Amino acid sequence: MFDRDRWQEVYQTLKSNKLRTFLTAFGVFWGIFMLMVMLGAGKGLQNAAFDGLGDFATNSAFIFARQTSIPYKGFPRGRFWEFHTSDMKALEENIPEIDVLAPRLQPWGGNGSNNVVRGIKTASYYISGDYPSFSKIDPVSLMQGRFINDIDVLEKRKVAVIGIRVRQELFKPDENPIGQYIRIQGVYFQVVGVHEPKNKVNIGGEKDQTIYLPFSTVQVVYNLGDVVHYIMVTAKKNIPVSIVEKKCIALLAARNGVAPEDEQAFGHYNLEEQFNKMNGLFAGIQGLIWIVGIGTLIAGVIGVSNIMLIIVKERTKEIGIQRAIGASPWRVISQVITESVVLTSIAGTFGLMLGVLLLESLNKALNSAGGSNSDGMMFMNPGVSFHIAILALVILVLSGIIAGLIPARKAVRVKPIDALRYE
Repeated sequence: MFDRDRWQEVYQTLKSNKLRTFLTAFGVFWGIFMLMVMLGAGKGLQNAAFDGLGDFATNSAFIFARQTSIPYKGFPRGRFWEFHTSDMKALEENIPEIDVLAPRLQPWGGNGSNNVVRGIKTASYYISGDYPSFSKIDPVSLMQGRFINDIDVLEKRKVAVIGIRVRQELFKPDENPIGQYIRIQGVYFQVVGVHEPKNKVNIGGEKDQTIYLPFSTVQVVYNLGDVVHYIMVTAKKNIPVSIVEKKCIALLAARNGVAPEDEQAFGHYNLEEQFNKMNGLFAGIQGLIWIVGIGTLIAGVIGVSNIMLIIVKERTKEIGIQRAIGASPWRVISQVITESVVLTSIAGTFGLMLGVLLLESLNKALNSAGGSNSDGMMFMNPGVSFHIAILALVILVLSGIIAGLIPARKAVRVKPIDALRYE
């Protein structure tokens, strides 16, 4: 393997026709270069898509009541109905697969009607009544203060956690909002925290414009009784949330006089299903990239194999002399394969390095442009992992072996006496 004469022979063979060697190597170079670029671009697309989810609980589902479409137990079709606080307790007691249950009230949205006042400033924001468990499903980053806690709910405290945009619009830049009061639909609440979103999943409104209030406080001060507008649930580990979702819908239907087959009576959104669809989509994209990339690489390898056939034909007499003076068939085969592997490895390594360099340059350009997926970027951190690069190098070596194997076998099939006569 480390025979100096062999390596000199390899060098002289590839050097003897520089243009042919370059054009042959370029096919392999281009194949691995395109494979790296396409894999990196696919990873960038995937990163941008999944970054929008942040640390949102992907094993979660959202359920809310809608108008019925089937008459049932004396109730007419078209009936409007709602969840109740007692339903939440029933769900916790009868569905052991539930990990986190978070009921929510949202009596007003940011629909253009001003619902928040501070001093002479008025604006319209999304107001929601939540339990602390909500932060386990859709966590937010706290810039100041704290989030709603269990004591706030138990004592029905009039406290509020405001979004970053609410702070910017209602307070001066150098003003500390913590401890200040805002009026929501005529009721004063003390600001105890300022939050900003950690993901782009919006359930019930834009997060930076959302004001979180204690669930029980919203029920009492706005005379909502025991109504629950919608619920959010997560499943325990290794349990599909679709199972929890179906059980919740069945139990809620039975408790509220809704026909079991009335699918229109419930609105629901399963984030786990959407997450799995996205995973499947990007797995398909990665598979397609590998097929196209390997196909392009194979085209280059075929070119190498054809050139090696030409080289073997040109060196038929030389090979005959080697065989005549005692060179074994393996010596001839290994020589041809070595030349093929060297050609593909050098060309492929340059292609891999240039592909990775291009992806790194693109990544730096995106970051220097203020790149974050919150800006709606299509790519985020494009690149290939180390094990993918190693796999590409292994494919290169195997490709070189395959490219040289056919010409090498052809070379040893020629009898020494016939090779010596070859002109």
